[in-house]
Order: sequence, then structure tokens, then C-alpha cells
Amino acid sequence: MRLILILLIAIASCGEGSLSGDTSGNGAYRITKTVTYGGVSVDVVIDKPENDNVDVLMVYHGTVWFDDKILEAANNALDGFKRIIDLDDIMVASVAYPEENLLIGDNIAHAEAALLWMMNRAENELDIIINKIFLAGHSQGGYLVSRLNTMHETHGVIANAPGPLNLIYRCQLEEEGRLPAGIACTSLRNAYGTTASNSDAYFARSLLNFTDGFLGEILFVQGLDDSPIQMYSWPVFSRQIRDCTDCREAHFLDLPGYGHNALFQSSEAAEAFNQFLNGR
Repeated sequence: MRLILILLIAIASCGEGSLSGDTSGNGAYRITKTVTYGGVSVDVVIDKPENDNVDVLMVYHGTVWFDDKILEAANNALDGFKRIIDLDDIMVASVAYPEENLLIGDNIAHAEAALLWMMNRAENELDIIINKIFLAGHSQGGYLVSRLNTMHETHGVIANAPGPLNLIYRCQLEEEGRLPAGIACTSLRNAYGTTASNSDAYFARSLLNFTDGFLGEILFVQGLDDSPIQMYSWPVFSRQIRDCTDCREAHFLDLPGYGHNALFQSSEAAEAFNQFLNGR
């Protein structure tokens, strides 16, 4: 009986989703691995195909605010992107970047650490060969990959409904009582004061402040039935990027009839997503 129990425990410890990060033997697996680069650590959920010679899609989830939810969000983002990918030999790595007790945008350090680890250490640590690295993000994840595209060159970036676009506008609505108070704006107000007294601090963290210097081609997907906060600044954001003189090519897919999750709900968006990956 004791031998049977030992065997059952050993079998269970090898199941999908192991937190050990053990990739010996390669083949297909799904693990959660804590990676470190430049002194910054972050968890990454890695879904590897059978092939050891891979392209990589790094994905960044949307906002959940509380860190006990970020692994669930990272797994959900991984599953969501996998559902629309038509490539069998791509490794998907979902970054569980932190949010709790951070000002919006501070987690760019964790987002960057995961990317630099993938670029510089993943081949040795995972015993694989990486050919291309793509980034994709939804909502706040789209905000992060757009910012990363001003910092490091990859083979391409996809951002679905990236935001927050304009923290001055958003937080001013909360200050005026036209929107319920939220964590992001409350934290900024505690750190910097109101939008009227320190608008520069709010703008510095808005995605509208990161519309030039794109190092890789990028595809933006935006449902035109998204929230009024998102759509208020979307025309300005997209125009600034189209007017950029030092950016790699940017592509826009605006989708009437779809909201914040357009990339995952529209067959046209999924087709554009796969064409973008396949064309680079």
C-alpha cells in the first residue's frame, strides 16, 4: 500500500501545470516558472509544443488589480490567445505581471524582465531554440506591450484595446463624481494630488505619452463599441501613431459592433492576428 501511495504522488507531481519549472525531457508541457532578469522576478506560464525549435508568443493579461488573481489571469490569457492561433509549433508564454500596490505603469519593469529573460536566457534554461519572439496583450496587457515596443525590438506586437490611454481624462471623471472611484486613479491621487494640480504626472503614465519610437511592427485591434472612456481618446491615440515619423509600420483594425474583447470575438480580428504572425 505504501509503494502504491508513493507511485501515485510521483505521478501527480508530474502533471500539467507543475510549478517546479522542470522541463527535462522536453516534449510538450505547460508549467509556471519564476524567471529573473536584472534583479526583477516575475512568474511566466509557459505552454510549449512538442517541437524544441519554436517561435514564441509572449502574452500579457488584462487588469485584475489583486496579485492573488494574476496567475489565473495569465492562464486565462494564454488560453484565450491559444484559441485564436492557427499555428501548431508556437510556444505561448503568459506573463503574470503584478498589479497590487503599484501605480499604473510601474509593472513595466516586470513586463520587461520577462521579455529580456526570453531573449537572453530562455534557450539555455528551457533547452530550446527560439527563432522569433512576438508580443501580444489585452487591455492593460496591450498598454504594456505597446510600451515595450518603444524599448526593445521584437518580430511584431499585437495590442487589443490597449489602455489606459488618457489617465487625465479618466481620473478627472472620478474626481468630479461622474465615475465611481477606482484603484488606479485613487493611487495616483494619493501619490501626486489631483489631475488639476499635477496633470503631467498623470499624462506621463498614459499610453498617449508612448506613441512614437516603435521599434517593431504593431497591430492594434479596437472594438468601436468599447467603453466611452476608451473611445474618447482612441481617435487621438491612433492619429498620433499614424503621424509618427520614427516608428515601424503600425496597422489598425477598428471593428464596429465589438467591444473590449474584439480580438477574441471577431473572426476578422483572429484572421488579421494570424496573418500578422505568419507574415513576419
